[in-house]
Amino acid sequence: MADDQPNCKVVLANNIAKSLLEEVRNGLTNIDGKPLLVGFLASPDPAARVYAEWTGKTCADNGFAFDLRQVDREQLEDRLIEANNDAAVDGIIVYYPIFGNRQDQYLQQIVAIDKDVEGLSHRYIFNMYQNIRFLDPASTKKSILPCTPLAVIKILEYLRIYNTILPYGNRLHGRTITVINRSEVVGRPLAALLANDGAHVYSVDIDDVQEFTRGVGLRKRRHEVVEKPGWTLAHCLPLSDVVISGVPGDKYKVPLDLMRPGAACINFSSDRNFTPEVKEKASIYVPAIGKVTIAVLLRNLLRLAQNKIDAAAAAAHGVEEESSADPVIPSTA
Repeated sequence: MADDQPNCKVVLANNIAKSLLEEVRNGLTNIDGKPLLVGFLASPDPAARVYAEWTGKTCADNGFAFDLRQVDREQLEDRLIEANNDAAVDGIIVYYPIFGNRQDQYLQQIVAIDKDVEGLSHRYIFNMYQNIRFLDPASTKKSILPCTPLAVIKILEYLRIYNTILPYGNRLHGRTITVINRSEVVGRPLAALLANDGAHVYSVDIDDVQEFTRGVGLRKRRHEVVEKPGWTLAHCLPLSDVVISGVPGDKYKVPLDLMRPGAACINFSSDRNFTPEVKEKASIYVPAIGKVTIAVLLRNLLRLAQNKIDAAAAAAHGVEEESSADPVIPSTA
């Protein structure tokens, strides 16, 4: 019978990526030539190679140049510095993990900020957590955000979970979201971004739960974090109208019996964190986000290429007007 059919809408990443890629292609019409993205593969991780191949195909299909450089991990630091100093390179991506420890964090800081397509440089990370959205005082150049967290944001916008009637920066006000994963690469940045946009976020890790908010009535400029002693998913899921999960490994599954009926569910793990039964309880289900992540990567690359053009124009203008007391400083400095 019709009444027995699930009412869940399954939304595929490819459909969401299309609109983002169209936006990117339109932006390319204002740039001469093809912006060059250089990818560094120094990891034997099969998932890293797949991501690199997806990146290359998406670049080729959308008017960008891509150069995948496979290097020994002990040589990666030197190769990154060379790419930083190569004027032909517009963006750099490194396929992590490499060493799987703090050395990877060090390598993230090696990439020049004006070529950091992944938004992992200290300046970008600082801006993200402090809810500073622009690089310049005139608010003309947006700060670069990490690709996977930003991909989730773009998915939520596509699903109209963002309320466009509300002011920019407050459009998740009234939403309660659980993020299952608190990695420094995706989970914690994502929780911060969602809270900075006004959501009440429960960040769930293997050991504890943290609450990210901007306070009652969004009184604070940036999010604050408080511990929730004794809390587990059993406390968070019944309160949440959005559930986002990215636990690595195929053994973990979100306990659907705890989930609020009609919740929107997004999986960003390379494995499925939701069983097929999620479609019997969720209103919306996004099973994977990879193609949106790559679309966001190209969007970031386009922004860096445009910043590069603007910086060159500003520098040229500064040479012409040597008497200027306040020379223009490129926003990526």
